Amino acid sequence: MKALVISGGGSKGAYAGGVAQYLIQQKKKDYDMYLGTSTGSLLVPHLALGKLDKLYHVFTNVKQNNIFSVSPFIQRKKGNREYVSINFLTTLFQFIKRKRTFGESKALKRYLKKNFTEEEYNRIRATKEDVVVTVSNLSKNRIEYKSIKDYSYEEFCNWIWISCNYIPFMSLAKVDGYEYADGAFGCVVPIREAILRGATEIDAVILESENMQYNKVLGKNPFSLMLNLFGHLLNQVEQSDIAIGKLAAKNKDVKLNLYYTPSRLTENSLIFNKKLMLSWWTQGYNYAENKFKNESNELRIKELPKI
Repeated sequence: MKALVISGGGSKGAYAGGVAQYLIQQKKKDYDMYLGTSTGSLLVPHLALGKLDKLYHVFTNVKQNNIFSVSPFIQRKKGNREYVSINFLTTLFQFIKRKRTFGESKALKRYLKKNFTEEEYNRIRATKEDVVVTVSNLSKNRIEYKSIKDYSYEEFCNWIWISCNYIPFMSLAKVDGYEYADGAFGCVVPIREAILRGATEIDAVILESENMQYNKVLGKNPFSLMLNLFGHLLNQVEQSDIAIGKLAAKNKDVKLNLYYTPSRLTENSLIFNKKLMLSWWTQGYNYAENKFKNESNELRIKELPKI
């Protein structure tokens, strides 16, 4: 059973879209299971449908107002560099209203349901083994995996949305008395879960470079520093997920293919810039293409007869 796994990574999900496009269109890979965390959970339903053109349009055209109904950020530009800073006025209003998050992401739920219909949901249930998204149950302090087979259209859309809620900058959701948030707080790359669900071959797209040794520019105020801290913690979770996934794959004799970003794509994945995302999609496609060419060349070298 083949599985496609896509990690969390915000706007960097465009890169994963490019990698997946090459694997599905050029390598003709037909996956049985699709698992995603955070931005990966937004991608996997469309990939399960094979609607790559639609996914390309929907994902690369995402703007800040498609994500945030109340945005805690202000997007700024300095030279060729774009970055976000905290909108202190918005966060002040959130405090006055006694909200527990700096922003709200209800616009993302509307954008999701607009571009993923109930008809498409039913088609996935009828044609694919499973589509699974990762969420963090903060009330019970555990990670949960939500399968499309177990929930109605409305419920599954809600779980996809919850999987993307990067608190305290996005909405904190409540379901059946429990409070949930972004699945990446506990599992960024659900490789092990794919193996537990019966996958025998896995392609995992990891939205970070394999060699993550670089110097970060830390924020100059407490809010920006908080973003840096969360980024650091999620990187540690990601490395742990990969190590556990590799070990599980080895123990279960599962073929595991990892696709990283060749370099660090952005300082802040909460920036949704169309020009950048179009570029990342192309980079992802080219990276996957070159990876297979290099592997093919290495294989031919090994097969050369000895003189």
